[in-house]
Amino acid sequence: MLWGIDETWTLFLDRDGVVNVRLMDDYVKTTSEFELLPGVAEAISKANHLFYKTVVVTNQQGIGKGIMTERNLSEIHTYCNQLLEKEHAHIDAFYHAPALANANSELRKPKTGMAFLAKNDFSLIDFTKSVMVGDSDSDILFGKELGMKTVFIAHDGKTHAIADCSYSSLNDFIKLL
Repeated sequence: MLWGIDETWTLFLDRDGVVNVRLMDDYVKTTSEFELLPGVAEAISKANHLFYKTVVVTNQQGIGKGIMTERNLSEIHTYCNQLLEKEHAHIDAFYHAPALANANSELRKPKTGMAFLAKNDFSLIDFTKSVMVGDSDSDILFGKELGMKTVFIAHDGKTHAIADCSYSSLNDFIKLL
């Protein structure tokens, strides 16, 4: 198995573009705008059996911009898990950074604050036995800073210079485990 992954490892996922369809130049503000990517429920179901925990870490500056609220985001994440539960899958926890990109928040990726919130909630998380899956530089830098293995989701088929590997989707990555 890739990297010796077993039930002591943690899977960290970016949300937009990895779990759900990214709205270009916009934010997912309501449940009606939230759509799981093809194969994601199946992939997360399998991940739930392979990993200790599966968590989402997501920058959500739409809150900081006043475009959406914490409540909107909570409803979206509840809805995400409702969709996943239909396929016997779940996200153990969602962490988000509501600050604007220029606010220099410790929570906002590539900074590592959300990872430490997860570790506080799930003390058995070992960052060196974790995988970060994302589709942006900030996701990969977040994982690298913590000593995680990193997987870049390349929607255009390109690879990422510093990611450990690249796949076209979360499902393609999980299938190989």
